[in-house]
Order: sequence, then C-alpha cells, then structure tokens
Amino acid sequence: MKLIVCVKQVPDTTDIKWTENNTIQREGVESITNPFDVYAIEEALKIKKACKDVEITVVTMGPLQAEDMLKKAIAVGCDNGVLISDRKFAGADTYATGKTIASAIKNKISDFDLIICGQFAIDGDTAQTGPSIANQLDIPQATFVKNVVECDENCITVTREIEEGLETVKVKFPALVCVLKGYEEPSRATINGIKKAQNSTIAIYSMDDIGLTPEEVGIKGSPTYVSRAFRPEKTRGECQIVTDCDMLANKIKEFGGLADE
Repeated sequence: MKLIVCVKQVPDTTDIKWTENNTIQREGVESITNPFDVYAIEEALKIKKACKDVEITVVTMGPLQAEDMLKKAIAVGCDNGVLISDRKFAGADTYATGKTIASAIKNKISDFDLIICGQFAIDGDTAQTGPSIANQLDIPQATFVKNVVECDENCITVTREIEEGLETVKVKFPALVCVLKGYEEPSRATINGIKKAQNSTIAIYSMDDIGLTPEEVGIKGSPTYVSRAFRPEKTRGECQIVTDCDMLANKIKEFGGLADE
C-alpha cells in the first residue's frame, strides 16, 4: 500500500510577517509543521504498523527550507520526501495550491492508494486545500475524519464529525482523507530514523517539472487575493463588580436577559 501525506510548513504564530502582496512571508522566518498535519503523519504511521508493505511519501509545497520538515517526518517513520518548490508558486491561494500539489502527484507520484491531509492549516484555517487536491485528481474524499476504523488494500473506513454527530463511511481507493487532531502523543524520532533522514535525498520539483505554466500557479493562478492584512487591536471592555443578587438581576435585565414579573 502506498500512502501520500500532504504537510505544510507554517510560520510560528508569534512571528508572522506579510509580503507586499498581503500574503504570509514563508522564506527566512521561523516555521513549524502544521499541527493538523502532524496528526496526518501519525495516522499514516498507524496504518503502516497495522498493515504489511506500506510506503509513506511526505509531500509539501514551499521554499527550500521546508526540506528540513520533510526529513523530520522521515525521522519518525515515513519513507520518502517530495518538495514542490519554485518562486513562481509564491502567493498561491488554496485553489492554486491544490492544483499544484495535485499536478505533482499526477506527474511524479501517481502510483498511490491513499492521500492523507490535515483538515486545517493554522495560518489560513480554510480547510480547502485537501478537498481541492481530491477534486483535481477526481478521487473520492472524506473530510473531518476523527478516527480510522479499518484500512485494507482496497478501501479505508473512517469515522467523521458532522453537524448531527458522527458517521462512519467506507471509501474505496484511490482516495483522500482530511484528519482532525488526534489524542495520541505524536511519534518521536528514533536514532535509526534520524540516520535514515540524514541519508535521505528529498526529491525537489519545480513548476516545469510538474507540467504547469506561470498562469496556473502562484498569484497569477489564484482566483482569490488578500486585499488587506492586519493584526486586530487588543481592546478590553470596562468591568463592573456585582456585589449582590439584586444588582446582578438588574444588570441581566438591562441586556434583556430577564423579563419583568
């Protein structure tokens, strides 16, 4: 079984910087692996432990510094890393990002059974990239996955969160799932894993390598754009101390919380 895990390098939330196009600057800033993608890796590792002959390829789109993140994924148990990197990718929205990653998968690692993504990225929080990849590849998907119930060589059964509660669905391969945060402690790198990561060669593909044009990627290929980016001002409202029940009742009435008797 061949798994692909899509991960993203996100800026540390305490060190976000903006470009002149109001997109998040990713080069030269302190970055971490998106927390939801850490659990996507964890789900892939659980499948690898439960099934035979499982190969995990970790894929990301970003600057060259993201190579270190891929090697960390190899150190905890993944097998290969693919970095999709080109300056022309800068400023991509979720549509252009999904199209770029899908094109890389289609042209370079098309022999796969399952793609696992994190449901959200903490720098954008749109939950659109995973579904966009599935749409571009024309494969079934399951989103808001809370737990993998069963996985074999033909399909995966998952429990997913919906507004009414939980539902269990079975999806036939090839497929894509987007996972929520799990409760398990993420796997730690082993000595052998670190050695393997140090000796691994990360495959790096540019725009030309994956068969796209400048009009399809980055800002040019993005139908949406950020018109303004800013940090909200911190405000603190006035506080009043309530000393007795009558005073509390009067305050609640002021906001329409209690009807007069």
